[in-house]
This record gives sequence, structure tokens and C-alpha cells, in this order.
Amino acid sequence: MRLSRNTLESAVLTGGEGYLLGPALDTVTAQGTAIGATIAALTAATGDALAIKSGAAGKLIKLLNIWDDVQVAGTGRIRSPRFHDNVQGLRFDTIISDPRPLMPWAAYQRCYENDVLVVELAGSAVAGDIEYIVMLIFYEDLPGISARFIGRDELTRRQGNLSFVENTIATGTGGGYTGGEAINVEFDQFHAGGEYALLGYLVDTECAAVCWRGPDTGNLRVSGPGEETERELTADWFVRLSEEKGIPLIPVIRAENKAATLIDAVQDENGADVTVTSIFAELSK
Repeated sequence: MRLSRNTLESAVLTGGEGYLLGPALDTVTAQGTAIGATIAALTAATGDALAIKSGAAGKLIKLLNIWDDVQVAGTGRIRSPRFHDNVQGLRFDTIISDPRPLMPWAAYQRCYENDVLVVELAGSAVAGDIEYIVMLIFYEDLPGISARFIGRDELTRRQGNLSFVENTIATGTGGGYTGGEAINVEFDQFHAGGEYALLGYLVDTECAAVCWRGPDTGNLRVSGPGEETERELTADWFVRLSEEKGIPLIPVIRAENKAATLIDAVQDENGADVTVTSIFAELSK
């Protein structure tokens, strides 16, 4: 099937089923502790790197969106010699406890393989306070990865019943990604042989990010902000991301991979547990 609105120009589609071959959606989290009021460099969360991965030659790499989670209002900045400038780059004021996307929905920032991003923040000086900037990066073709995404048109063609799946993520207090739990641990009503599109999610507690990873995401984290009050923002997060960016970005997870598909969260030093409701649409064959 040809995706009329959400087709990436150079993507290869497989088997007439509307899936992209070779794409990857990745999450990079940068964090700092008791940063203070002077803007300072953050470090990558454990398992992440601030260097852009090496994509296939000639394929685009896009920073799709960024958001922050801070405890004292300050300033964030992401810069690179490959951006508009290496002085201010993407600079923004931060708002306490407000992890909402900061980039225009219809725009992206092009990135380049192996470029090391400088991610900086001015924030809390309180001992132990952990604060974050989170980046969502799309690779048109990342060698060794073949995540499964569809666009809105394919979703419309194949959507069946909705399924709301709940997970309680027991986060830690040391920062970074914690509380990983398989999506079927608490609610296991997935139909054998089924395919499920992850449309969006709901959370009951603020956190910097909620992430899904497993065989169908190339074991990279697909994520969104842990915004607990504006649920209309997250309920169709991946659908809207796909539509606005013009790229199929709705993850599709096979039921047989449910036990290998994990949800974790990025939380501050307070370690508040996060109940995540993943909103899936079962897809017809």
C-alpha cells in the first residue's frame, strides 16, 4: 500500500503492508545533578550517548523534538557546529515540572552522523536534584536496525479494536532509565498472532520520559514526555508525531514479542512510581 500523506520520500516499503524498512526512532536523555544557575554541560544517561549514531550513507537523520523536566526554572541549550550556530543553537527557557515538547510539530533539526551534541542546562542548585533534557531522534536508515512503523493512512485502513494496557513503573532514585517492565506483566490480553499499533499513552505521575523498547523497535527506545495533566497531548502522541513530521512513526508491536517489549521511565531523585497506560490499536492483517 502507498501511504499518501505519511510516506518518507526515500523509504523502501515492504510487502505492500505499509512498513518502513531500515528506520529507527531513538531516545537520548541528558541529565545533570544540582546544576546551578549557570548553564553547564549535561551528561548522557547510562546507555545513551550524545554522539549521533552512524546512519546509512545519504540518509537523513532528524531531531524530531525535545523536552525538559526541571525543578527550578532556567535555560536549556542544544548546540553543534552543524546546527545554525554553535553559540546558542537551540536555546529555550525551562518551566518547572512541565515536560512538554518544545519544537514546532511541523519542523525538525537535521543532524549528522557522529556529530557530538552539546546539551546544556541551568537549573536547580539543590543537592541531589536531577534534571533532564530529552531528545527524540529519527534515522531514515540505521544499519542493523529495522523497527516497524506505520503512518496514519495505514492505521486507518487496518485499525480494529482499541486496547488500553496498564503498567506500573517502579522508578529508582538515581536518575536515568529505571523500572523496566514487560508490557504484558500486569494486563495480558494480547491476541495471539496479533499486531498492535502504539498510538499514545497516559501517565498519572510526572516524569521526564516514558519509553518502549523491544524487538519491534530495534531495541531502541521510542518515547514521549511524562506529562500527566495534558492527556490530550500524549493520548495520540505517536499518531500526531507521524502526521506532523510526514513520516510513518506509529510503532507496531507483535503480540509474540509482548514479553520482550519493555516500558521504562526517566524519573528524578524522588523516584515517584509512574502508572503508564499504553493505548494500542489492534491491526487487521
